[in-house]
Amino acid sequence: MKRWVTVAELVALAGVVIAGLTLWNSWSERRASADEKVAVAAGEARSRSRLDLTATPANGGERLVLASGDHELAEVSIAFPKALGVSAKRPATPAIDSAWFREPLLKRTDGGADARDGTLPVLVTARYWDGEAARTATAVYDVVWETEGRVLRGRTFRLTAMRLSDRGGTPAALERAWKRAGL
Repeated sequence: MKRWVTVAELVALAGVVIAGLTLWNSWSERRASADEKVAVAAGEARSRSRLDLTATPANGGERLVLASGDHELAEVSIAFPKALGVSAKRPATPAIDSAWFREPLLKRTDGGADARDGTLPVLVTARYWDGEAARTATAVYDVVWETEGRVLRGRTFRLTAMRLSDRGGTPAALERAWKRAGL
């Protein structure tokens, strides 16, 4: 006995197919939305944990005081290019003091104009707090300096700023930056 499918049965079958597709679409949208929320949260966490140092000149350009607007700095160490002949420093307060490298840098720039400016690459390693977690970040920064001639006692030397050069700093990156600085 042959049985034909009625129009009502076709409509019911189409309804079941449409309901199944709607259910699948709703599930995939919720899954995509959840994945997007997880990605946004992870990106915000990385952004919050990244260390961005700022430097403010102090004592008439004798020092650059280091700070981070988002994190409390626990300890900072500053390494200089080997050719400059200055050992690494670990100051008690996060700062870069011009007395550490003023004389070697002035010797390298003697014989030229008294009024000069330039950059000195340094490798900064900072230990800081990200909430309850202690983290460490290393980067190459360019310390911006300038000199001016004086009537007596040679030239003045002043630190004016600090700029990020290479976020994932290494000693090799510091030496490459030193060669680019051309001192």
